[in-house]
Amino acid sequence: MEQDLREMFKKDREEQRHTIKHGHEERFLKKLEESTPVQKKTDKGWLKIAASVAVIISIGLGFLYFNKNADNKTTVVDNINTEEQKSEFTFGDLSPDLKKVESYYVANINLELAKLEVSPDTKELIDSFMEQLNNLNIEYKTLNIELKELGPNDQTITALIENLQLRLQLLQKLKRKLNELKLSKNEQIIDNSI
Repeated sequence: MEQDLREMFKKDREEQRHTIKHGHEERFLKKLEESTPVQKKTDKGWLKIAASVAVIISIGLGFLYFNKNADNKTTVVDNINTEEQKSEFTFGDLSPDLKKVESYYVANINLELAKLEVSPDTKELIDSFMEQLNNLNIEYKTLNIELKELGPNDQTITALIENLQLRLQLLQKLKRKLNELKLSKNEQIIDNSI
């Protein structure tokens, strides 16, 4: 009478092997297909045409908008041709570390320039800052020529880095002034509406 429980369960499992009845899977798939709703295929060709027309219209309106604002003359700070820029010697050509420094400042300067929003109200302020920036750019080119002719020295390299820092600081100052001007105009609008 004494039986090992493990052997008893093992025998029981072997006797009760469950199998799926023949054709069960096919019946299940058939019922599943019947219960899911059938989606109708719709012709979405007109939707594609409408989207294309919307894109073309928005491009046309954007083109008209930018041409309308083209009468606002903006000052270009750096108008060096790419061929001149490739042949021009910069202090970044001296070492990879100096190249990283130069690239960092030039990228940030270009980023700040791209963020500027020129409007008729701010045009005069921006033009005055751009004139200062252009003077710093001319000085930067002069320092690069000096570096090329005299060779690398600490004073020239420091002056070049400070020039880049000064240009970036100048653009950040312009950005702060524009924000202050924008805030003061918003306050005036609020005061006038009250």
